[in-house]
Amino acid sequence: MSAKELTRAALVEFPLPAHGDGDKDDHGRLFILAGSRQVPGAALLAARSALRSGAGKIRIGTVESVATAMALQTPEALVVPLEESSDGGFGESSVAQIAKEADGVDAILAGPGMQEGAANRGMAKALLESGRPVAFDAAMLRCLAEVAADCRAANVQPVLLPHSRELAALLDTDEKDIAQDRLGAARKASDRYGAVVLAKGSTSHITAPEGRSWTYRGGASGLGVSGSGDALAGIAGALLARGADPLTALLWSVLLHGEAGEVLSEKVGPVGFLAREIPDQIPALLAR
Repeated sequence: MSAKELTRAALVEFPLPAHGDGDKDDHGRLFILAGSRQVPGAALLAARSALRSGAGKIRIGTVESVATAMALQTPEALVVPLEESSDGGFGESSVAQIAKEADGVDAILAGPGMQEGAANRGMAKALLESGRPVAFDAAMLRCLAEVAADCRAANVQPVLLPHSRELAALLDTDEKDIAQDRLGAARKASDRYGAVVLAKGSTSHITAPEGRSWTYRGGASGLGVSGSGDALAGIAGALLARGADPLTALLWSVLLHGEAGEVLSEKVGPVGFLAREIPDQIPALLAR
């Protein structure tokens, strides 16, 4: 089955949920599990992006050492300090608390800025068993091979957001094999994990377990900058929290992220804009 081109016209059949009247709880509650002592900013980028994408309520779970500073930087969010390991990642006792946090939200985003660690497998399993839509990014992707059966058994198809190295880890193969056929690799990951998958790159591919796939050739070269993926993940998490199904949320997040890059290329220049500038473009793009 050939891949379709991802454009705004192609998304007519994938409408986003209406953002009508109501309070913050009606507009989607998102739990973001993110950050580490070394990379706290990833959680901030994801949270800002999620808020700019229409999520009504954000809760951030992050390591204890950065939680207070993160709360001051993101006054719109509730910040939950979680046990920290000696290397600045999440401690194993945080798994039980994460499972409780997942009970009170509409969707979950896990992974931006996290370290690989012993707790990640347990956290992934707990989030998959929560019954909530969940998007996995960055370090959380590297433990999913151990819980592939849980991914396939999840009530809602997970959303996976790998770049080439992470996609290679998901498939237990070499990165150069991914480069030879990134669309084919994304399809294999969709089948193996029962997930909708974004294979990120200058040309991106989106695949679903039933065999459908899309290719996105838009965006801008300036999107290849540190933190850009965290912004994209925040968009996806927000759209899941607002009630979009996993495939709809992923397709729209890729398009909106790419369009934001195009806008910034015109405003700032082809390269040199910052990932923190991406979220501010999203409200106007959603209103198109």
